[in-house]
Amino acid sequence: MSPGTLARLAMAGNRTDAARVTLTALSAALATLAGLAALTVLAIEKPPGDAWQHSEQYVNGLLREPGLRGGTAFALVLLTIPVLALAGQSARLGAPARDRRLAALRLAGATPGQVTRIAMLETGLASLAGALTGLAAYLVGRNLLHRPDANGQLALPTDVLPWMPAMAAVVLGLPLVAAVATSVMLRRVTTTPLGVFRRAGRTGSPRPWPGLLIGLGVLAAAMVEPIQWALKGARVDWLGIVILIGIFAAVMGVILGTGWISYLAGRVLHRHAPSPAALLAARRLTDDPWASSRTFAALLAAVIIGAGATAFRASFLLMAQIEREESRAAGYGDDAGPLNSFYLTTMDLVDLAVAVALTIAAAGLLVTLVEGIVSRRRGYAVLVANGVPRATIGASILWQVLAPVVPAVLVALGVGYTIGRLFSGGTGRDGRTPGVPVEQLALLGAGAVVAVLITVGLGVLFLRGNTAVEELRAT
Repeated sequence: MSPGTLARLAMAGNRTDAARVTLTALSAALATLAGLAALTVLAIEKPPGDAWQHSEQYVNGLLREPGLRGGTAFALVLLTIPVLALAGQSARLGAPARDRRLAALRLAGATPGQVTRIAMLETGLASLAGALTGLAAYLVGRNLLHRPDANGQLALPTDVLPWMPAMAAVVLGLPLVAAVATSVMLRRVTTTPLGVFRRAGRTGSPRPWPGLLIGLGVLAAAMVEPIQWALKGARVDWLGIVILIGIFAAVMGVILGTGWISYLAGRVLHRHAPSPAALLAARRLTDDPWASSRTFAALLAAVIIGAGATAFRASFLLMAQIEREESRAAGYGDDAGPLNSFYLTTMDLVDLAVAVALTIAAAGLLVTLVEGIVSRRRGYAVLVANGVPRATIGASILWQVLAPVVPAVLVALGVGYTIGRLFSGGTGRDGRTPGVPVEQLALLGAGAVVAVLITVGLGVLFLRGNTAVEELRAT
């Protein structure tokens, strides 16, 4: 099969396929922008002088201070996590129709390897188009936003350009990773002329072993100060590596642990179900508890980062309060100092990034819910034909989502705040410790749950059109 034929077959399809390609390209564009922004921050050259010499051409302290640029770039990279999760969830859109199209290609004589390459090429080309769009938006925005103020300072680092090979690695690496990920996801799929079959994957009920990963993350946060003293003067930034490993372990522990939470919630609902809708949800949760880990991964990651940021904000507020008290005692007035004001402003930017991440995660959840309704439309149509009200099916979807997500969000809040409290120290110069910011944590958790509720409400709107009696003839 020639490359041209492969490309034409990869881009063929209906409106659902076009929507999947569009969402994949949009996700790749957003991820490319975040990656290029991180590279731009790292590309800022150190001015002449000592190691702590500031780059005075920038307004924002995050760009001026060399010690803060690494954290800023890391935050931008973290922002790609919900974007990549959205890309993965978008790839599942219209999966039944795509499966039938791949089976038709096998019937026409295509080999299993050719069918896999077609699926890989579809994702790769969509991601490449999105990455090139993101690169174009970055270059155009760089010129449009290069506006020095009256003091000649810049709000963004539009005066530097990342290393060209690094930019090429981001723009070309994302489509390559997307294509390879598609191949990995298809490793358990067998495409035959009669249909697409998935070999059995995980069997049995989930176990609570992801709690060990959470414990590893908390332990890494608790050992930051001893590690810092033990590795003082080392050439390699082992402390940064330990912090990254700890955060990653905690996030993965919460995400993977959601499968166990879903299974447990399904068992509890099955035993104490207050309604038929809860019974339907209980059966769905126990049959596929791992679906919640896939669905809520980006949302829970954003909640963990947001809870950790809340702990840092509480620590900075305590330091600002101590400085004000010391300033009043010395007769200098009520001034918290520019340093703490800078830290609090930085936390405002972190909160904005968390809000953006939650929004992107909610968009991915909406895609997953709509795809689930469309792929199970024949089963739902059978229930409606047998007399089950659509309201009951809609309520079962709500139970299926809320039963695991509420406890998972609570766990994410606790883990994120604990790690943030350990990293920030949580103790002022006079020995005082900040109180637990219950209101901020409650607002973050409620915001995540409300975002899920809004997403479920929008997804259920597709229920009526996909439960018509005509859907009984769907294949």
